[in-house]
Amino acid sequence: MEIADLTNRVGIRDSKDKRGPALTATPQGWTSFIEFVRATHN
Repeated sequence: MEIADLTNRVGIRDSKDKRGPALTATPQGWTSFIEFVRATHN
């Protein structure tokens, strides 16, 4: 997985498939996602 800071967006893609689809999220959305994963996978 590859994560990129795109100023006002966060880019997420499969680093092994650079031509494949990519997702974007707001910085707040990405932070919420990470906090959720941490809280549910301890």
